[in-house]
Parts: sequence; structure tokens; C-alpha cells
Amino acid sequence: MTPAPVRLLDRAVAIVAMVAVVVLCLTVLAGVFSRGVGEPVIWSDEAARFVMVWLACLGWILAGRKRSHIRVRFFLDKVPAPARGWLEIAMQAAVCLFGVLTTWYGAELVRRNLEIEATTLPIVMAWMYLPVAFAGLAT
Repeated sequence: MTPAPVRLLDRAVAIVAMVAVVVLCLTVLAGVFSRGVGEPVIWSDEAARFVMVWLACLGWILAGRKRSHIRVRFFLDKVPAPARGWLEIAMQAAVCLFGVLTTWYGAELVRRNLEIEATTLPIVMAWMYLPVAFAGLAT
């Protein structure tokens, strides 16, 4: 059974993801409608891009926690049964390595973009890369 703090954290990530979906829809709609009336809001595309990155990484975290990422088992099923366990260990080790490298490089991207301001929004570009580091850590 999953400990209560972990369940609470999973629920919080799911709620933030739901909010991100709503914010993404509203941001895109604001851009579409403002263009339709001939007065485009210049920040809508960049804001949608930021929210989409966050949403993709939140989805990555949620899918990883529920072990629901797509997995192709064709080759694994072709391996003799005794070797499957070792192959599974190797695949999980590769996933762990991927998570470590994603966290490392995501944190480096955040560090490099701490002083670069977004084009149309009053925030630094580091916010674009922060969820990548979180997703790698969750992996």
C-alpha cells in the first residue's frame, strides 16, 4: 500500500495537471478569439508553450507513478523465460539512468536560463525547463 504522503503528492500532481489543462485551453482560446477580433494578445502563444511543457511533464510524472507508459513487449516475449528477469532489471536500470540524466541536464538548463527573460512574459526562461528536472527526478 502506498504511504499517505505519497498518495497526497500524487493527488496534488494530478490536480495541478487538471488546472494546467484548463489554463492551456483558456490561453489558446484567448489567442484564437483575440486574433478573430483583430486585436491579438501577443503573450498567448508563449504562455501556451510554457503551460504545454509543464502539462507534458506532469503527465510524464503521473504515467510513471501509475506505471502506465507505453511499453512494447514484443522482443521481451521472444526471450527465454529465465533471461526475462535479467532483461527486466537491465531495462529498469536504463530507465533509472535516463531519470538521473534528465534531472541533471534539466537542472543545468534551469541554471543556464535563470537570467534569460521570456520574450512576451515577465518571467525567466528557467520556468520552461524546471518541470523537466522534476520529471527526471520522479522517473
